[in-house]
Amino acid sequence: MTPRPDVRSLIGHSTAPPRRKPVRKTAGVALLATATVLASTASAIAGPTTTGSAAGPATTGSAAGATAASAQTGGSSELSTTTRLADRRSLVVGDRAYAMGDESGLYPASGWHIRGEMGGFWTQPIKLLDGLWFGLDGNWLGKDVAAAKYTSGHGYSRIDYSGSVAVRRTDFVPDGVRATLVGLTLSSSTAKTVKLAVDAHSELMQSYPWGWTAPGAADANLPDTGAYADGALRFQEQGTPTYPNATAHDYAAFVGSSLRPTAHALGPNHRGPQDPAVICPADGTTPARCDDSLVGKGTGGQLTYDVNLKPGQQKTIWFAVAGSDQGASAAQREYGKALSNPEKLLKAKASERKQIDAQSAVDLPGDRLLQQSVEWSKQNLADSVQESHNLRIRDVNEGKDYPAPVGTVPTARWFGAGFPDYPWLFATDGEYTAYAAVAAGQFDTVKQHLRALRDVSDILNNRSGKVAHEVTPTGDVYFGSNQSAGNTDETVKFPSTVALLWRWTGDNRFRDEMYDFSVRNLQYVYRELDKDGDGWPEGLANVERAGMGVEKLDSTVYLARGLRDLADLAASKHDSTVQQWATTRANDLESRFEAQWWVPQAMGYADSIDSPTDPANDNTPIFQRHWIGVTPMEAVLVRPGQSNAPLASADHAKTALDQRETSCYTGEFGLFHTGTGPTSDPAGNKGDACDSVVSQVQSERAIFSLNTSIMAVAEGNFGRLGTKQQQVYTTGNARIQLDPTVWETPGAMPEIAPSPDSPANIGRPFYDRSMALQAWGAYGILWPVIHQQLGVDPDLGHGRVSVIPQLPQGQHKVAGSNIRVGRGSVDVSERLTGKELRTDVTVKGVGASVTIGAVLPSGAKVRSVTLDGRSAAYKLVTTTRGVEVQVPARGASSALKITLA
Repeated sequence: MTPRPDVRSLIGHSTAPPRRKPVRKTAGVALLATATVLASTASAIAGPTTTGSAAGPATTGSAAGATAASAQTGGSSELSTTTRLADRRSLVVGDRAYAMGDESGLYPASGWHIRGEMGGFWTQPIKLLDGLWFGLDGNWLGKDVAAAKYTSGHGYSRIDYSGSVAVRRTDFVPDGVRATLVGLTLSSSTAKTVKLAVDAHSELMQSYPWGWTAPGAADANLPDTGAYADGALRFQEQGTPTYPNATAHDYAAFVGSSLRPTAHALGPNHRGPQDPAVICPADGTTPARCDDSLVGKGTGGQLTYDVNLKPGQQKTIWFAVAGSDQGASAAQREYGKALSNPEKLLKAKASERKQIDAQSAVDLPGDRLLQQSVEWSKQNLADSVQESHNLRIRDVNEGKDYPAPVGTVPTARWFGAGFPDYPWLFATDGEYTAYAAVAAGQFDTVKQHLRALRDVSDILNNRSGKVAHEVTPTGDVYFGSNQSAGNTDETVKFPSTVALLWRWTGDNRFRDEMYDFSVRNLQYVYRELDKDGDGWPEGLANVERAGMGVEKLDSTVYLARGLRDLADLAASKHDSTVQQWATTRANDLESRFEAQWWVPQAMGYADSIDSPTDPANDNTPIFQRHWIGVTPMEAVLVRPGQSNAPLASADHAKTALDQRETSCYTGEFGLFHTGTGPTSDPAGNKGDACDSVVSQVQSERAIFSLNTSIMAVAEGNFGRLGTKQQQVYTTGNARIQLDPTVWETPGAMPEIAPSPDSPANIGRPFYDRSMALQAWGAYGILWPVIHQQLGVDPDLGHGRVSVIPQLPQGQHKVAGSNIRVGRGSVDVSERLTGKELRTDVTVKGVGASVTIGAVLPSGAKVRSVTLDGRSAAYKLVTTTRGVEVQVPARGASSALKITLA
């Protein structure tokens, strides 16, 4: 099983590691015969950056040092860095293609699923090129001509080079096109003709098999051929691998420009300054930087151009890398789309990203870093969307089998888990990411992700109800079939994710579409994963470590939530049978939870129960300090007639959260995977001890952005928004994304923060790193701000919305606008001025009853309440967040003023 947040604390395995907008049609395919000179787009997007927070020198490692100029004004659509560019990964993504190199413009071999092959240019489900290199008058950009600055933008990247000819490189991927576009903007103070050389090295291969599987990548990858025609390099891989059940394939990649070349060359190399290629090791980390893999079978080519420059003139030449897994004709069509009007495509990309930026826009004057992280997390989600066609579904049984496919999914679209090694379909990642996505108003991709999971799972598992864990863009399912031991947590989370979408959108058609599968999810768990009949679900879950029991905490917590959500869905459909079935089990589970799972001496919940070494059904709690111990406080249950609340009791939640805030569990950037304390591990305790329980496992002080997200959300569920509470964890995730002293790729939330047991990516070989961009980290930014601080809580399935903000400790204003709810939106602002707490809410296009209010500051009492200037009746409701003032809104816009005693 490939690594997941549970087990991916050591990255870089050469053998099998432990587990883990509509398509745009661009008219015309004729190639431009001359250079495209951009007047507006180049100056607006490829022009000089003025971002101060990232372009300026880093003077501090603190969060304050990360905010600087742009954060002080609430963010910028660009972030730049000038240091160690050759050690940083670059990334541009569209829904049909993506590309990764380094930030100097070179292409070190990257990634570890197929060691050294996960970077370069891709269009799901295949890789196209190892890289694309540019040389001016015999000097290669990135090597002979050093990169001066790298800039991340919303949907694009840019590299600036200085010299007698100034060069600005702009990369982006147009959505709906299987191509990456690279624009070189050249300018000179004197008239000259520049000899421009472009090298391309192909590596046509599919995303599965991998390096350690059977069959492996070396078996599946066939030799590429290269050719030149009509001004473009054309690469193909055709044939049938020799292992059983392999099928014939025809992969093709086109590389060319909007300018006609004056010469071309073909040959086995053509990697620019990376010739001759250094081959990545099969094992170990020497050499630390390499250019190709042991399984590489690509070939190369060069295109040469004469570019005439006039004094002071900027000239942009566009290059396309396009391809298809459906042969040369299909690849040529994509190539034509890309080069028919690059400027128009770039403007469209910028326009789409501005729309994303305008949704869930926030103003957080007390935490500008978090405000900026909201902005970039929305972009990170958009950068994670992937699509593949004709997925042939087969169970490859953790890389041990390769049977004939059992069915085909025509189209799948999803949030890719992480780049470069996990840009495919996961249940775990998608279910956590869904909470961030709905808060960002990105409903459609969540729906598509869930549809893809259902379609794949039903084909794979013969409609058993079990959810597949990991699905590659080819359709190969690495883990999650009926024969796999898990993942129980993913199956029980599915109904909750459906309910989440239904509440935020009010989309009954989507509810109905997903309902049958949601019912079968939980029926499967009780039929197959509760063999001892005690109600605690069995099977693998988010964390698998030595000594764990058969029944896991996170599966139990998410089952409790799933049962309540399924009962709610069933009630809305008047399905009393399922409603009663789910409610009965939820009541039983909740009534026994605290007595079974709470471990007083640990000041926390057991990670698992029921030791597999004991033949008796002992249900002995096993405490190992894993991050899943926070899930009872993170998962909120919807119970009829009650305020929504997490599964954990209030008293136990306070104790457990206080404990997780200590140095045994929390580091500089967030929550450790596994906390420190007494252990029987021979290496002994590596850190502080905060309880007396002796664990069987060693601590793992790796800080995953997901673990930190779970903690941030849990703190918010209990109104713990203080500087030493939720803000520790939102700041941690924001810093690894936005702090120039910490980030690798500016603006990208990575998988793992620099941690005591997981060194920073920037110092590790490119083939031995965790993900540069991981979608799930946005959960710990967008949900705490939109849902908890701004208090936006739709329940459109039942025709109601509540907006009850809570000000973080020490802050006096939070505000958000254009927060998508159904087909409309919500604007909300809360201010505290002296003794006056004011909430302003505007609801547009939402056909629902609206309740507004505020969470009172701790210990505060109400003197009076007015709504739109008139005295108003109100409720005081005690929830896990604190005491809420609740008032029915009277119109589309409401101004609530609470005067405190």
